[in-house]
Amino acid sequence: MLIPARMSEAEERRWVAVMLDKLAAQESRRMLGDAELAERARRLSEQYLDGRARPGSVRWVTNQNTRWGSCTPTEGSIRLSHRLQGMPEYVVDYVLLHELAHLLVPGHGPGFWRLLEAYPRTERARGYLEGVVSADRLPHLPAARSE
Repeated sequence: MLIPARMSEAEERRWVAVMLDKLAAQESRRMLGDAELAERARRLSEQYLDGRARPGSVRWVTNQNTRWGSCTPTEGSIRLSHRLQGMPEYVVDYVLLHELAHLLVPGHGPGFWRLLEAYPRTERARGYLEGVVSADRLPHLPAARSE
């Protein structure tokens, strides 16, 4: 966050608090619970997979730090990494649709990718996720105060 140099420390603290509150409110509006996530999966399946993918459960998990999502077709369960929470909706939708497609086609062969061709933001979402992975690999420098 850039703060004008003319701000006093008290003004800076107040401004940072206001902006953090705004960001937290935006974040909480973007977060979905498991029930909403399951409903979203149902809608995506209807829209892009003719309703053929019917998961038994869809939920957020905190133990996936190297994958964005996973699917167990035999159980019909889909799990999305908590790291997706707060990302753009089209990215969450892509990962959810990717896992839904695995209920129909287990591997990543041509038949699987044909299913995802129907989603118009597949390439954009994949690029976004690749960018996140790349950024995570960069050395993190301490934030500098702009003056």
